Amino acid sequence: MARSGPEVADIFRRYGEAYRAQHDASLSTAQRRVMTAIELCRTAALGGHVEACDQCGHQRIAFNSCRNRHCPRCQSLARAQWLEDRRAELLDTQYFHVVFTLPEPIAAIAYQNKALVYGLLFRATAETLRTIAADPKRLGAEIGFFAVLHTWGQNLLHHPHLHCVVTGGGLSLDGHRWIACKPGFFLPVRVLSRLFRRLFLEHLEKAFAAGQLKFFTTLDSLRERDAYRRYLASLRKAEWVVYAKPPFAGSEQVLDYVGRYTHRVAISNNRLIDIEDGSVRFRWKDYRHGNRQKLMTVPADEFIRRFLLHVLPEGCHRIRYYGLLGNRHRAQKLACCRDLLSMPVPEPSDSRSAKDYRDRYEHLTGHALRQCPACHQGQMIIIETFDGGVTGAPPYRDTS
Repeated sequence: MARSGPEVADIFRRYGEAYRAQHDASLSTAQRRVMTAIELCRTAALGGHVEACDQCGHQRIAFNSCRNRHCPRCQSLARAQWLEDRRAELLDTQYFHVVFTLPEPIAAIAYQNKALVYGLLFRATAETLRTIAADPKRLGAEIGFFAVLHTWGQNLLHHPHLHCVVTGGGLSLDGHRWIACKPGFFLPVRVLSRLFRRLFLEHLEKAFAAGQLKFFTTLDSLRERDAYRRYLASLRKAEWVVYAKPPFAGSEQVLDYVGRYTHRVAISNNRLIDIEDGSVRFRWKDYRHGNRQKLMTVPADEFIRRFLLHVLPEGCHRIRYYGLLGNRHRAQKLACCRDLLSMPVPEPSDSRSAKDYRDRYEHLTGHALRQCPACHQGQMIIIETFDGGVTGAPPYRDTS
């Protein structure tokens, strides 16, 4: 739906060209692509179509979207479909939210080695959860979980961490019993933290020894082994932040919650307040002071810099699935869990059968994109399509 307030795209359209000119040497190809995609999204440059109401004749123009995953306006349908797919996988059990955070010195290395270090973060997190859960002294079961990569804090600075949604129990190691966690308690956080620290640093050390890590500017000295080891020395004894939140109240709360964490990058448009005199003002939550809602004002070029910190490498998957939810055996293991939990088989969804995105969106969200906004009686029918001025623009229509 159209917004009346400022959008991230407005910032890039006003100040993006000046930012490119000033920071030409430091911009990656991926960052340039994201800037261009957001600037062109829902504009005539990408083409579009004209719709007319079959009752009152009202007409409107709908421009094509860029479909870039970093664009705040292009994720509503993907998010709705993802939630629908996950709804069919919910089990009748507790669910826990566990957050694994990289310390700031590691985050600096991560920014210069995004694909590698983000991959290590997923790997060490998955190994930690599965290892501790499978320990007969802890739970002795195979759990299921998915992890969502966030690289930002509320102030938009670089802060890589994983949000994991984990089943509060799992299959016994012989696959014949469901073993539930204690009510309200998942696994000991300190044990998780220390294993996570050890595994991650082991993987990072192997990457360094293999020459896979790259260091630039302020981290250039870390190319030398002694300097690298000194840099990490204090982290080997420090407590790494692993936070287990209280369990969700029910399956619907799981879906309501995780939907806020999956299909957005850095900041959503509804947090923007205004763009005035070369500055951007937005809402943010100060976790260090009682989660207080505050306003922050930064120069437009600083806002763009912070946003671009979170552009992901090509092919980097932000959501990954493990254990019972691992892609290879997901259907088989979930069926076994439902049987052990005496759950009915979920009804298959037909949302993907709709060829037109407007029908899929209405099925998933209940919001009718075809309804005439003027008379609210007729249906909007496409009467004309037109191409944009950008070669190779995606022929994708989206008025959501």
